[in-house]
Amino acid sequence: MEQWKKNLIVLWFGQFLVMAGMTMIIPFLTLYLQFELGLSDPHEIGVWAGVIFAGNFVTAFIFQPIWGKLSDRYGRKMMLLRSGFGMAIVMVLMGFATNPWHLLLLRMLNGTISGFNPASIALVSATTPKERMGFAMGSLQSGAIGGTILGPLIGGLLADAVGYRPIFYITGALLFIASLLALFVVKESFDLAKAASRVQASVMEGFKRISRIPQLMALFGVTLFIQFANMSPMTLIPLYVQELHGSTENLAFLAGFVGSVTGLSNMIASPLLGRLSDRIGAERVLAVSLVGAALAFIPQAMADTVWQLLLARFGLGLFLGGLIPAVNSLIRKYTPDGMESRAYSFNSSTLSLGNMIGPIAGGALSGYIGIHGLFYVSGALMLLNGAWAWHSLLRKLPRRQKQPPA
Repeated sequence: MEQWKKNLIVLWFGQFLVMAGMTMIIPFLTLYLQFELGLSDPHEIGVWAGVIFAGNFVTAFIFQPIWGKLSDRYGRKMMLLRSGFGMAIVMVLMGFATNPWHLLLLRMLNGTISGFNPASIALVSATTPKERMGFAMGSLQSGAIGGTILGPLIGGLLADAVGYRPIFYITGALLFIASLLALFVVKESFDLAKAASRVQASVMEGFKRISRIPQLMALFGVTLFIQFANMSPMTLIPLYVQELHGSTENLAFLAGFVGSVTGLSNMIASPLLGRLSDRIGAERVLAVSLVGAALAFIPQAMADTVWQLLLARFGLGLFLGGLIPAVNSLIRKYTPDGMESRAYSFNSSTLSLGNMIGPIAGGALSGYIGIHGLFYVSGALMLLNGAWAWHSLLRKLPRRQKQPPA
């Protein structure tokens, strides 16, 4: 097997575990705070749960560009190993938390040392043949999205099977195994001497240089609005399922299924749309996927039954599968040599920002426009995103783009 394929397989596994580990606490976090950490007031539990969940993304947003700079200097593999082994240790320590402050500080530490995903993307982009870049980015993204969406479902199942604390130990062990696989299987041709000879700009100077490239700024904006639109209604999905279902029977299962089905269709579509982008161009796949995702929010707002909502969210996942892989391919296309890791890190920061402000804004807006209105707002944001992508990227393409050899 070619080395780039080995890298892709191992890092797909790592991406899945990292994102699942970050999100699998969602179903039982409030219960963990109540039964293991001794909180009893419902309002206090709700506040702590929100702060603890967001803490990971706050520090990740701040520190990702720093790790990106070091990745361009010392190599992507070193950074992903640092992040993988570090998060494995922190995840195990979460199982020993005795009060909410312990859990909050560990989640913030986890975000601080994170960087596995942008380092993986940068490494895969550097080792994959250009004519297979779309397929590789799509496959890698399917692992990350699969972990993000299936993480809560896995966490809920494990909580019922083994209890709350053992989940952290199991997740830490799996992250450690994924990091070991990366250590022994993943290979990167990185010239340390050449990297050392380059003038290494500071984080702010690096951002200034990248910000002068309009295509990259457009792509960062696309990433932010994709995540914002996708996450803003996410925390209210269980309440919407309850409204449509009309009873409490099998409610938890249906809510988890509706939340996870987007990830399943995303995992299916990402490699296929990535392969398509190799043939017709990532810009075109991005624009069509944005419009398709925007339209897929409308039937969610108009659903009368849980099964209609389920089908609509499955369709949304098919279009979402073409978004982030196309963005990652285009970032590699427009980034100057030697700054790839930094560009992916800035993009990862915008992803974390969307994860932070999406649920908060969605919760605030829902009091005025309801869950139905949130779906329409998300669809409108996706359409604006599509217009932005067309103006910044697609409009400047030649009428007949050269296709790579089959």
